[in-house]
Amino acid sequence: MDRYPPIADHGLVGDLQTAALVSSRGVIDWFAAPRFDSSSIFAALLDHDKGGYFLLAPEQDEGTWKQLYYPDTAIVVTRFMSPDGVGETVDYMPVLQGRTATDRHTLVRVIRAVRGTVRFSLECRPRFDYARAPHQLDLADRTATFRAPGATAFLQATFPLERDGRDGQDVRASITLTAGQAEAAVFTTGGEGSTAPPPPDRDRITDELWEQVDYWQKWVRRSRYHGRWAEMVYRSAITLKLLTYAPTGAPVAAATMGLPEQVGGERNWDYRYTWVRDGSLSVRALLDLGFVEEATAFTHWLGDRLRAHEGRDGEPLQIMYRVDGDPNLTEEVLEHFEGYRGSYPVRAGNAAMDQLQLDIYGEALYALSEAREIVVQADYRGWKALARALDWLADSWDRPDEGIWETRGGRQDFTYSRVMCWAAFDRGIKLATEFSRPADTALWTKARDEVLEQVMERGWSDTERSLVQHYGSHVLDASLLLVPRVGFLAPRSPTWLSTLDAMDRVLVSDSLVYRYDPAASPDGLRGSEGTFSLCTFLYVDALARAGRLPQARYTFEKMHTYANHVGLFAEEIGPSGEQLGNFPQAFTHLSLIMAATTLNDALDAIQR
Repeated sequence: MDRYPPIADHGLVGDLQTAALVSSRGVIDWFAAPRFDSSSIFAALLDHDKGGYFLLAPEQDEGTWKQLYYPDTAIVVTRFMSPDGVGETVDYMPVLQGRTATDRHTLVRVIRAVRGTVRFSLECRPRFDYARAPHQLDLADRTATFRAPGATAFLQATFPLERDGRDGQDVRASITLTAGQAEAAVFTTGGEGSTAPPPPDRDRITDELWEQVDYWQKWVRRSRYHGRWAEMVYRSAITLKLLTYAPTGAPVAAATMGLPEQVGGERNWDYRYTWVRDGSLSVRALLDLGFVEEATAFTHWLGDRLRAHEGRDGEPLQIMYRVDGDPNLTEEVLEHFEGYRGSYPVRAGNAAMDQLQLDIYGEALYALSEAREIVVQADYRGWKALARALDWLADSWDRPDEGIWETRGGRQDFTYSRVMCWAAFDRGIKLATEFSRPADTALWTKARDEVLEQVMERGWSDTERSLVQHYGSHVLDASLLLVPRVGFLAPRSPTWLSTLDAMDRVLVSDSLVYRYDPAASPDGLRGSEGTFSLCTFLYVDALARAGRLPQARYTFEKMHTYANHVGLFAEEIGPSGEQLGNFPQAFTHLSLIMAATTLNDALDAIQR
């Protein structure tokens, strides 16, 4: 077991309420339960010695490891190949269908000898509540019960288990399999005082495994996308689905917390929450593929937030919430964790919840405006809540804010925030007109026009011949790559093409795109960061819309080479091509879908 494997060296499994990372050496080193935003049970990725892990893999050191997804599913297969034998571990979490939240979640791990003889090792070392809550182990042959304050977990196997660890509170096992033999180990979470589930049965697990294959492949077949790069698009769609909390329909930004944007740096955030921005754009990407059910669920969640919450200064929406809609995301530092490869501090919670980010209203309206059937079905109270939000925005859009990148260096008049305010008014006016909804469209129209005039007068730099990050600066910002997509500027207008050229010169490095230059625009944090994968895919989208198709296709297909071995992306790409930041990142995968659909349609158009 590597002390800290590369961030990209993982596959993701989940049950639509939480998720786990499985390394390519068969180690589960991140798992939080009962929800994405709960405290961890396995967190060796954040502290190898203290975080806890669950290893189930061949013992051999000499050989080759391969990891893959079973096609069009969320089932991870980790295979070890050596002259003595070939063994594999199959990992999945049975999907919890429906909208009932539960504290019972199951990780199923099947081991098998494919050829020859393979000896497997098991080590299970749970560490509850971010390794702050000690547990007691009860062991009865093939069932281990771990009891901690407020939580219980069970490890059940089809082979004997034994005590392990300095204090005897962990579990280990070894078993030798020959070709064709298979065994299983099942880890189940529960609340305090929970009872053990029935012991695992090989035949039942086999049936369940194929049921999971059927579930995911049927879901993927609902997609209306049949263009180029379908495999990457479907993998991204499955990843967005895995990152969505089914009981409420709320997508989280990533499955993990604390993974660094720069190894050894302090940009280590908790992304296991639902950002209005990320959720809206995730839903828009899924809508582009035809997944209306997921869009409907998020729309209801967003409507509930508009009706239930008024934030600071009467703001209709907070920028992020817990998956159940709770607005409290108090940030704390886990002092006892060293962080991934020493990247301290490790933060749980997110203090950015109190920031003002005016762009979120634009992303929300941008997503909802495409969901025509959802708007038609929206009730009167839902529409009135949306209209009140736009009324508030009409009085508030001309305020400095923290912006899309959640900088902690003070508020600015961010150009992107203004552009998305324009998009919010523009889409709101169109929805009210098309569906004859009550609205102060005169107020919204006045605000929309004022925003556009202000951006073109104050957000433009004659020096750079470009729109810039914030008024009075000459710093470029890749968030503005969304400008043509939302219709603020035509994608082939001279103003936009000049902006795109400036970004080519300043932000693009061998087709990869930086968000902005922190040295030129201090964000209140030490250190640097890699290129931002979301921005690279937005760059592809903008190039395609500008008619620069060869460059767009080259950039898009080159970006695929930075995906990990199973098609997943983290937040950023470092100077040596390594993936950085929380993993996998919804922002990256939703923008991949957006870029693929735009570029595919553009390529089809020139072939007609």
